[in-house]
Amino acid sequence: MYKGIIFDLDGTLSNTLDSISTSGNLALEQIGLSPYEKDAYRYFVGDGADELVRRMLINNGDTECTRYDELRAAYRITFAEHADYNVTAYDGVKETLAALKEKSLKLAVLSNKPHRQTVEVIHKLYGDDTFDCLQGLIPEIKRKPSPDGALMIAGKLGISPSELIYVGDTCVDMKTGKGAGMFTVGVLWGFRDRKELEENNADMIISHPDELLKLV
Repeated sequence: MYKGIIFDLDGTLSNTLDSISTSGNLALEQIGLSPYEKDAYRYFVGDGADELVRRMLINNGDTECTRYDELRAAYRITFAEHADYNVTAYDGVKETLAALKEKSLKLAVLSNKPHRQTVEVIHKLYGDDTFDCLQGLIPEIKRKPSPDGALMIAGKLGISPSELIYVGDTCVDMKTGKGAGMFTVGVLWGFRDRKELEENNADMIISHPDELLKLV
């Protein structure tokens, strides 16, 4: 019997592709590099902003990331200005979260997005009473796919990892949940596809949020 669910944020609870791609392209243009189509960012995201910047450079031909510091500084500014640009909740997520809460499940968020911005996005989309624990990226915790953040949340919730479901849309999320000893659910409405989730051993793959209710 599962007692709680930990959710990834970008691509799982919130569609942030517009905010990330807009911030990334503005940063690239500021240092004289070519912007990308929005869909390219589906494969740049998932491992935090530092890795996002490296992937933006590598795909621009700077395979050694010689301009990393320059682009990282520019992206830090552009993202701060556009972090909430066109950020929306995915269809059916709010209703599913409400139904899960009615079943007395504990709900949490674990993101590689910086902690302050994680809290801000959740506050904007879901208010302050939906989740029992929010955890974005902080220096004291290794970023996903390290299981450290998921295990820390399990401790805060007082729930055994084997009694928790981990929900996300990328290989990073499946590795995180598996590493923490949790039941992993891959979602198809996010940034990646079924093949990636299957190759990373998702225990279950769903196409609509309300399918989570079958597990609890």
